[in-house]
Amino acid sequence: MRDEDLAAHLAADAGRNLLEVRASKRHHGAELGRAGDAEANALIMAALRELRPGDGLLSEEESDDRTRLQRDRVWIIDPLDGTREYSEGRDDWAVHVGLAIGGEPRLGAVALPARGLVLRSDKPLTRPPTPPRPRMVVSRTRPPSEADVVAEALGAELVPMGSAGAKAMAVVLGEAEIYLHAGGQQEWDSCAPVAVALGQGLHCSRLSGVPLTYNQPNPSMPDLLICVPELAPAVLKLLR
Repeated sequence: MRDEDLAAHLAADAGRNLLEVRASKRHHGAELGRAGDAEANALIMAALRELRPGDGLLSEEESDDRTRLQRDRVWIIDPLDGTREYSEGRDDWAVHVGLAIGGEPRLGAVALPARGLVLRSDKPLTRPPTPPRPRMVVSRTRPPSEADVVAEALGAELVPMGSAGAKAMAVVLGEAEIYLHAGGQQEWDSCAPVAVALGQGLHCSRLSGVPLTYNQPNPSMPDLLICVPELAPAVLKLLR
């Protein structure tokens, strides 16, 4: 199976499992999030260990196996991005299956299971034209101050949304034009979404404009920008 097909298959399979766990009503609140995380992670990681035994692995739900630093190919996984939204019965959560090669987010898939969607790095969509007033997706609970600065300067509409994957995929789907994050994430929050966004031809970088690099000794990823290419110069200039 091609890497691209494997990523999409695992994201979709884990997504179906998460929907089944939520529908079963066996768990509630924070316990539901923990159960979903654990089951989706076990499913994805078991498959990768069987089908890609020579590759490195980095998952939010497992202790960091530092042998990944000696591997050129590393799968970076968030089995349930947006645990809070998942537990609250919302649809703005995601499953991330990404592959970094030589530190680059080379390919990946992001499932939005509650919407019945799987977005892939190798299957770009046709985006609608950018509207006169751009839309910027931001955190529901802690939108960064940088977003306010950019939104005011560009006249952008702020759209609160849940998980990082849901926000990134809003730009991929043409439901928003800018996703700006500051204040801290980890590599698993963005590797697969960035791979999908790059496959779509979108701009992806740190807020400084430098490329996003993965499989680092410290997997912290403090900030990122995903946006339509025509807006990237203006946004980066405002952030300087």
